[in-house]
Amino acid sequence: MKNKMISAVLAAVLLAGSLAGCGGAAGTASGSTASTASGSGESTAAVNEELSGELVFAIWDNNLMQYIDDNDMVGKFQERYPNAEIEVEKIKDDSEYWNAMKMRASANQLPDVMFNKPFTLSRFKDYLLDLSDLEAAKNNTLAEGYAIDGKVLGVPMTAGYEYVYYWKDMFKEAGVEVPTTWEELKTVSKTLQEYYGAKDPDFMAIALGAKDEWPDYPYMEFMPALVNGNGQNWNDMAATDTPFSEDTDINIAYHRVYDLFTSGVFGKDPLGLGNDQATSLFAQKKAAIIALGDWGLQNIEAGAESIDELGTFYLPVRETAEEPFRCVVQGDSFMGVTTHSKNPELAKTFVEWFYSEDWYPGYIEYVSSASSMENFPKEKHPVLAEADALQPDAEMVMYDGGGDNFTALQNETTFDYKKLGAQMFTEGFDLDAALAELDSKWTAARAKLGIQ
Repeated sequence: MKNKMISAVLAAVLLAGSLAGCGGAAGTASGSTASTASGSGESTAAVNEELSGELVFAIWDNNLMQYIDDNDMVGKFQERYPNAEIEVEKIKDDSEYWNAMKMRASANQLPDVMFNKPFTLSRFKDYLLDLSDLEAAKNNTLAEGYAIDGKVLGVPMTAGYEYVYYWKDMFKEAGVEVPTTWEELKTVSKTLQEYYGAKDPDFMAIALGAKDEWPDYPYMEFMPALVNGNGQNWNDMAATDTPFSEDTDINIAYHRVYDLFTSGVFGKDPLGLGNDQATSLFAQKKAAIIALGDWGLQNIEAGAESIDELGTFYLPVRETAEEPFRCVVQGDSFMGVTTHSKNPELAKTFVEWFYSEDWYPGYIEYVSSASSMENFPKEKHPVLAEADALQPDAEMVMYDGGGDNFTALQNETTFDYKKLGAQMFTEGFDLDAALAELDSKWTAARAKLGIQ
């Protein structure tokens, strides 16, 4: 295999959760005596010399590989299981990784432990063992939400959230409060635009680098899932001939987005700005609002004089305050054990160990993402924590990026939600006509590809 790097003699595995949930224990596998008390975070360092064998773990993440090497993961695992050998196989990037895993699945040569993304779990579901009984899965706040046919096929290592950043002092001066419904967001944005735009013709109530297209993803990618709390909306679309028709989640979401995009609250020329420019202008308070993931905080902080007045809230998609408030969360890096493993008990034990006190707390502090383990929570940055304080009862929508059928239909119909969002800013754009055309293409594509 190209670009495969074998860690010296023994090398190890990784993967762990995100968000606020799930911890680990080692030793539910038969013959294992090393364990971590469920939810306690206290490790019993018993050595197990009976459990033996070799494992192969395939990854593409350079940062993860660096952490594994720097912290001697294999050596630490062998302190508990001295007769276990683990080989870490480094593949160039995620594109090559998925190509390799697809070929190896057909050849019955998958690694013992592998990564998955939300949208690849269904692709490899026939090659992954059910991990529902592992303490790592039980303690994980996201694992059950991504179960397929009632089976937990992977334990997510981290969790990612999406935020709306705003300047609290600008809101106060303009006399507006944090919106909790879509209509309130529109009203607040218009008020901000009128108030500050009267002094500064270049002001944007909401900053968006539509020139790059992808920055509209909080609206175009996630809102269809938030309308009715269906994180599987892309996969459901693949089983429907006319998913863009009236009253569908995507139709409802895109009409709301279009209404906002054409209201003038994104300034004079959102298509003339890239993401870096839009973020920089927001950091300089030339805009009052910007929607970005948790990763955006670092970029904002780098360009701002101070973040003392920076706050966050979750994008309010609901129409009324009586509806549930929903926010998107994504699990990432799902650690799973394959059916091709010759040592499945050892592989499961490794998963338990990784999510235990022996390894996971150090790893999750190393990365910027949130913890997915309930017994090993990670405190959010105070700015990000404000969104949770504003909506303590928000329903989390486990987002799935769409499986193979959806991707095939996307390619056949050239449906690109991010590009569609950018087109909404162009003069004369007809959303209804665009959605009707997509329905026609979608119906034909399903027939051509034989997708049921």
